[in-house]
Amino acid sequence: MTARGKKTVRDLRRGSRSTLLRRLYFDGPLSRQELGSITGLSAGSISNVTGELLADGLIEECGSVESDGGRPRILLRVAAGRAHLVGVDVGETQVRVALFDLARTELAASDRPLDDRGHDSGHVAELILAGLAEVLERTGTDPATVLGVGVGVPGIVEQGVVEQGVVGRGLVARGGGASGVGSDAGGGAGAVVHGQTVGWDAVPLGRMLRAGTDLPLFVDNGAKTLGQAEMWFGAGRGARHAVVALFGSGVGACVIADGARFRGATSSAGEWGHTKVHVGGRRCRCGARGCLEAYVGAEALVARWGAAPPGGGEKAGLAALLAAAGAGDPAAVALLDEAAEYLGAAIADLVNLFNPERIVIGGWAGLLLGPRLLPGIRAAATEYALRFPREQTEIVLGTLGPAAVTVGAATLPLSDFLDSGGEFPRRADTAATGAGATGAAAPAGLWA
Repeated sequence: MTARGKKTVRDLRRGSRSTLLRRLYFDGPLSRQELGSITGLSAGSISNVTGELLADGLIEECGSVESDGGRPRILLRVAAGRAHLVGVDVGETQVRVALFDLARTELAASDRPLDDRGHDSGHVAELILAGLAEVLERTGTDPATVLGVGVGVPGIVEQGVVEQGVVGRGLVARGGGASGVGSDAGGGAGAVVHGQTVGWDAVPLGRMLRAGTDLPLFVDNGAKTLGQAEMWFGAGRGARHAVVALFGSGVGACVIADGARFRGATSSAGEWGHTKVHVGGRRCRCGARGCLEAYVGAEALVARWGAAPPGGGEKAGLAALLAAAGAGDPAAVALLDEAAEYLGAAIADLVNLFNPERIVIGGWAGLLLGPRLLPGIRAAATEYALRFPREQTEIVLGTLGPAAVTVGAATLPLSDFLDSGGEFPRRADTAATGAGATGAAAPAGLWA
């Protein structure tokens, strides 16, 4: 028996594979010599491990660069087509399921609107499974190459207990990610979601999805998946202390402290939209009064304006609000100016509490409103924050677009894959579910 805490040869080998895969994934293409310099691994270890990764098809040669007087150095990169990732965004009006290769190229997507059942949990689970089956079928993707399904949800994700008979790395939280930002997705097949604003009270989403797929599952809060995406690939890249804010119908945040996501005791840290900006103020979707979300969320802004085109939805309403403000409508201008001040004051609280070096504003509503509101947000943050920490904090817009939550959800299985050194997960035991070769069973009637 191996002594507790003592690393085995297999552990060391997996660690070396993980180190090289991460470097090649985030910084490649790189030569073997560059890998040795960056990682500190010996030339022999570099040669052995890259040889294994090449033999496994996880990395590939992609050209060469001249060396100083010697033979050209061969460049290596991660083989984008070797595996696939699925990201799911459970949004305010639809469920989006997207299939990616390892280079994050979107191969197929399924956008399924919520019907009159809204965020009924059974309805949402049906849409996720139907979308999953659709993207796999449309692309002809072998489910054995899918590393997992990451799901971004509105609400708090409780780390669940893996159910008996379910196996696979993708079902259990494991941390560690690029820039030190770990996935530590909550619970997988045992994930339980508390989404007060959408009426979810301890919804066993992981178990519901497990009834229709044997693929590894990862479930996390949508704002946290957005944060991971922006920290890995977008406006947060390179920062060790940051806050990534999501603005949609509601408001949330992902707090990065010294390179790691801050989750809190029960994984509910980051519910920034429900901090109070006006005691006894407007009623929020959560039932409380005076929440930030009740003043700057898309749903609240459209409702407060009251002049949006009927039946157009929140996106059309915000676009109309911006157009009216651009045309000089006093009510629209005043509402957006007030929203910028509320946001700036709330961001000042983040500056004072967490002392981040960067605050990133994302989400579909944040990106839509950002160009109009950003100057006012920055000015208000400067007015309300302590001077010294505010001077060290830059406030910027996200760079990954409105699909960042989906991309971030896909990074959850990706992070687990990189942590493992490129080990493909085993599929869950689906003898009782009849999931079949597609990895997703027909969802109809599963939650009747």
